[in-house]
Amino acid sequence: MSTQTTDPMIGRLIDGRYQVKSRIARGGMATVYLATDLRLERRVAIKIMHGHLADDSQFKERFIQEARSAARLAHPNVVNVYDQGQDSDMAYLVMEYLNGITLRDLLTEHKILTPEQTLDILEAVLAGLAAAHKSGIVHRDLKPENVLLADDGRIKIGDFGLARAVSANTATGAALLGTIAYLSPELVTRGIADARSDIYAIGIMMYEMLAGEQPFRGEQPMQIAYQHANDSVPTPSTKNPNVPAELDELVLWATAREPNERPRDARVMLEQVIETQNQLQTALPTGATSIIQRTTVLPAAGFAATTFGTGDQTQVIRAPQPSGPVAPVSDATAALTAQATKRHNRAWWWIVLFILLAGAAGGVGWALSSGPLSQVTVEPSDVIGQNPDAATAVLTEAGLSVADSRDEVFSVDVPVGSVAETDPALGVPLARDTVVALKISKGPQPVPVPEFTGLAEQAAKDLATTTGFQPTDSERRFDEGVAEGTVLATYGVGPDGARIQLATGNEYFDQKPVTFLVSAGAVPDVTGLPVDDAIALLGTKNIAATELPERVFSNDVADGGVVSMQPVTADTPLAPGDAGVNLVVSKGPDLVEVPDVVGGSLAAAREALEGAGFVVGDVNSSLPGDFQNDRRVVVKSLTPGDEQLLRGATIEINLNY
Repeated sequence: MSTQTTDPMIGRLIDGRYQVKSRIARGGMATVYLATDLRLERRVAIKIMHGHLADDSQFKERFIQEARSAARLAHPNVVNVYDQGQDSDMAYLVMEYLNGITLRDLLTEHKILTPEQTLDILEAVLAGLAAAHKSGIVHRDLKPENVLLADDGRIKIGDFGLARAVSANTATGAALLGTIAYLSPELVTRGIADARSDIYAIGIMMYEMLAGEQPFRGEQPMQIAYQHANDSVPTPSTKNPNVPAELDELVLWATAREPNERPRDARVMLEQVIETQNQLQTALPTGATSIIQRTTVLPAAGFAATTFGTGDQTQVIRAPQPSGPVAPVSDATAALTAQATKRHNRAWWWIVLFILLAGAAGGVGWALSSGPLSQVTVEPSDVIGQNPDAATAVLTEAGLSVADSRDEVFSVDVPVGSVAETDPALGVPLARDTVVALKISKGPQPVPVPEFTGLAEQAAKDLATTTGFQPTDSERRFDEGVAEGTVLATYGVGPDGARIQLATGNEYFDQKPVTFLVSAGAVPDVTGLPVDDAIALLGTKNIAATELPERVFSNDVADGGVVSMQPVTADTPLAPGDAGVNLVVSKGPDLVEVPDVVGGSLAAAREALEGAGFVVGDVNSSLPGDFQNDRRVVVKSLTPGDEQLLRGATIEINLNY
């Protein structure tokens, strides 16, 4: 009860239509809830796929396949499918709700069913399955959990989650689909299922109903699968002597190891079940006790407790014994007695034969499991990569012997000192006590580094592959002096995992990755280009270019042109796709007003011109040098005499006395 109250689905409205009331059951792919269809005001069972499987397309396809398979069937013994859809991330399936129990619940409570109960259930199950086989659908997962017994007496097959069309009969994937206890030999060994595989599962269910247990049992699923593939199903009468011989034969027919020896589909077996029912009901004359009798629940009232116990147990009402003289044995009775004696003698022959076969099977089983013919399988992952002592312990525990000598081999994947290989190889059945030799890794094989520098990129990669290296994606760097596509340097991975530069002739390990640094050619010269044109040209070389916000004066580059470019990351060679460059853009020449110094002294003129950013050049005068600083000497004119000049221009001064 606490599980339901904490289930977040309880009370949820699915797709605006289905109100979830309580949880019914939970399986490997989905959970089934009791819900109310608010539109039609009826109770339904809604099956919701587990959330962690929603992203698995294979499971989702199986879930949708169940809806499609079941929706194609319209039969009283098949659970009806009403709707299928998706609400948010939930895939759901709406089915008919049956108030009752499963066949598994019935077997858990009663363990063994009567022959009549078994045949009644089989008749209903086979009728529904016959409709599926007629429609070309193989159920593939028949088991007591999928047989529903309603309170009103209806019996239906459900859960077509693994159903497939007969034409698509090959199983996919490494894992077998279906419950291992009911898988047919061909599904275990070849992954193939058809209608006869469903018949095999019916035969196993029939055995379980009559004998009270499954025919094959084991601690591991593969042990059970091995028995299905290699052993024949015994008769249920070996566990329950009350089982009629006719039902023994029916079980053996349905569970024959060869598919061709079974009924070809459910319709054929259904006809035989009905015929068997008629044979068992008419085998005895009128008034005699039948082997197959209807099971009746007797009420407590009206019966003495001393005769029927507490009155709430299931009782079999037998025909009353005649009170008068015994009538003479009729011809029909004599014939029946002869037939029963013949069947009894035949049964003894079957028992003797079974004992002989069981003894032989036991001897073979001992030889295969513990004797000289036994084989063991050890997975490589349990040994490869382990240290030698641990690997020896695993092999010894499995029943194998380990050789004293240990060879060393080069290995790319296995660390030095660990087991790299075995002789013979593991992963296949080996005879018990087989001697296994361990081969210990001495690491990757050293290989000399060829001369890669100066080669074209593809030529370097080809050479790396042929000499035992694994070339990775190349790196690129601009280089003014090396042609585009030429290898500049080669890098690998050192013993500590750090990146190292490989030198020609040095040893590097076999199958290790190498990375080539390849020239991307020269960086385009964009000096003087308009800034937009420069950015576009650099973009063709996968260089991100950004204009600096502050433009500078340039006497050589026009306004808006690129004066220079600076790498974003200083002291790092420029490579395509890296941080890129910053562009220094011109705002034109730096023009300055020439100060008016004519008529002033030479000293004042020099100070004014230099203060304005000009360079004072020659001083022109016919006067001797000693007279140039005379206070009577003034500036006559300037050369050049423009009103504006470039900052830094040289001006000559002409003097007058």
